[in-house]
Amino acid sequence: MPDATFDGRVAIVTGAGGGLGRSYVLELARRGAKVVVNDLGGAVDGVGGAKSPADGVVEEIRAAGGEAVANYDSVSTPEGGERIVQTALDHFGTVDALINNAGILRDKSFAKLEWPNLDAVLDVHLKGAFYVTQPAFKVMKEKGYGRLVFASSNAGILGNFGQSNYGSAKMGLVGLSNIVAIEGAKYGIQSNVIAPLARTRMTEELLGEMADNMDPEQVAAMVVYLASEACPFTHEIFSAGGGRYARFFVGATHGWFAGVGVTPTVEEVAAHLDEIRDTDHFEIFGNLSEEIGLLVKDMQNDAG
Repeated sequence: MPDATFDGRVAIVTGAGGGLGRSYVLELARRGAKVVVNDLGGAVDGVGGAKSPADGVVEEIRAAGGEAVANYDSVSTPEGGERIVQTALDHFGTVDALINNAGILRDKSFAKLEWPNLDAVLDVHLKGAFYVTQPAFKVMKEKGYGRLVFASSNAGILGNFGQSNYGSAKMGLVGLSNIVAIEGAKYGIQSNVIAPLARTRMTEELLGEMADNMDPEQVAAMVVYLASEACPFTHEIFSAGGGRYARFFVGATHGWFAGVGVTPTVEEVAAHLDEIRDTDHFEIFGNLSEEIGLLVKDMQNDAG
């Protein structure tokens, strides 16, 4: 297995002024990457801004002998996304890896969710990833190499009370990563998803006493690997936190096939729910065409 080194590589990490993002850029720089440390410097809810978080991380990296530059743009606008990537181009000439980590929280139970708090969370997490990734993707496509990592969340993949806006945005990133992985494959671009569990200012209350054993650096090991040339995987989802690492995946059961041209009744579908829901046998598809292929196989077997 090749080493996860970044000599000559350029990486962008959004929301890197503290917490998980900070741990990512520090490890990337330690392994030889030139890094763009992006952070708006706002509060957990996205309000306000300050240069000191990004500047502080850049100073840490430079003090250790690494190369880094700060960027203070918000990911929540197309212009901000373009400027973040342009910062990498202006200072280092290219982009090899992008970790979409920036995020905010505006938690409310679903019945009490106000639309401005939906818009704000979608703008940063989901649209923000679009706005930064597209210009970076174009650079990677041109050069024939790239690594993309999208920070999703267990709250989106599995659900969590009071986080309908956050969870929806985070699950949307899984869909975005899947498409980018497919479209980027022939250009040497890989895209994966991380669902991190770590002690940050956004999670301290949620984790409680467990927070002491949930260091961001534990997640960084997985994320930096996914962002490296050593990683052979794409189109996958990984969970990381507290020293545990696992793969999430979307699988489809073999299910029940009613027959070619058959339109079953509601009662017939209900009668076969055990087969439909049976997880003993399942498939993991790489794209939509592969699931359609399974249906074609069922049809051919039925006709034969």
